[in-house]
Amino acid sequence: MRQRKNITELFSTFIQFESDRFSGWVTDAKLNRSMKTCLNQLSENQANEDFWAVYWHKSWQKSEKPEIALGHMSAYLQEPCYWTVNKMIPRSQQSNDKMPDFFQVAIASVPKILKSCNPDVSGSVKGYASIAFGNIIRDYLRQNKEADFCNNWALLLKTSRKLLTESLQNAGLDAATIERYLLAWSCFESIYVPRKNPQLRQISAPEPETWQAVALAYNQMHARLSSPGGECTKETIERWLTESGNQIRKYLYPAVKSLNSPKPGYEEGELQDDLVDGFRETLLTELIQQEEQTARTEQRNQINAFLEDAIALLDTTGQKLLELYYQGNLTQQQIAKELAIQQYTVSRKLSKTRESLLLTLSSWCRETLHISITSDVVKYISTVLEEWLQAHYTNSYEL
Repeated sequence: MRQRKNITELFSTFIQFESDRFSGWVTDAKLNRSMKTCLNQLSENQANEDFWAVYWHKSWQKSEKPEIALGHMSAYLQEPCYWTVNKMIPRSQQSNDKMPDFFQVAIASVPKILKSCNPDVSGSVKGYASIAFGNIIRDYLRQNKEADFCNNWALLLKTSRKLLTESLQNAGLDAATIERYLLAWSCFESIYVPRKNPQLRQISAPEPETWQAVALAYNQMHARLSSPGGECTKETIERWLTESGNQIRKYLYPAVKSLNSPKPGYEEGELQDDLVDGFRETLLTELIQQEEQTARTEQRNQINAFLEDAIALLDTTGQKLLELYYQGNLTQQQIAKELAIQQYTVSRKLSKTRESLLLTLSSWCRETLHISITSDVVKYISTVLEEWLQAHYTNSYEL
């Protein structure tokens, strides 16, 4: 795979596959023009990769028309996405998906990754994204393993409220409709099979009596909804749940549409032609100063050094557990066997070790970075700590 060498390429080119393999880089004309325009307004010492990664990330967060910024970040994250997927493919022989399929699933999650990433804490957008891409593929494999074997009725019983909500939102349903669908699903789940069997993958469609019971339960509870609507017949409930099952499957197997696809209803033009270039004179007024980049690098180094020192202060057992768990990729059961101790002892000690590091890091952030520690901040620091531990023991990147 040929690495991209300059800033314009990094933020305006996309991977092209041929016969399920990398074949080259394709340039997006709009993004290419956008980067060249920006670079012309800057001095040479500001034209570095980290600077632009942070800039486009912040531009995506603040802009009323974030399409261009999202395009630049999607281009930038092509390589970490590719290498993460490439590393995971040998472990995924049970799936019929090919490299381009996994890549598209992962890269489609860039908006979600940008939303959760905070470069001021995690330091490297690329490093954060690499771990996120791996988690996305693992989750995709887990969910689709069930979807491959389940019919819609079994899939509805195995799904979670969160996944169903995301599937319906992805389909474009409004909040009131989603709320009704979720209530119908909840009634169906409790009435059709009160105790779910994890091995249940193919089940027959509910009988009319079951649909009637689900409709009755729905009508008894729908007044609690924010937009209750009228009562529903068993036919309506069956239609809603059939659509819900279909939307879950579509969400797990998204259809990928290229920006080079023809515009519907037009003889000429492509979908990418409709992307709005909302980036004009705001660059100079919103530009992140070089001093800020230097401070962020220094802060990143401080966090790395602090966590390494914190681990060195742990007792021998705690250090050994972290090493086996993160570097050796062993399960708690395997660790228990390795150390000849009970599994519950491993679980308790591992949890206490991580809690100790989290408390220590939170205190350091409050005292050194002057961050106000709230419950949400602690949750975020916990996520960053987990990513740092994975990276530290695999030597994949530094914060």
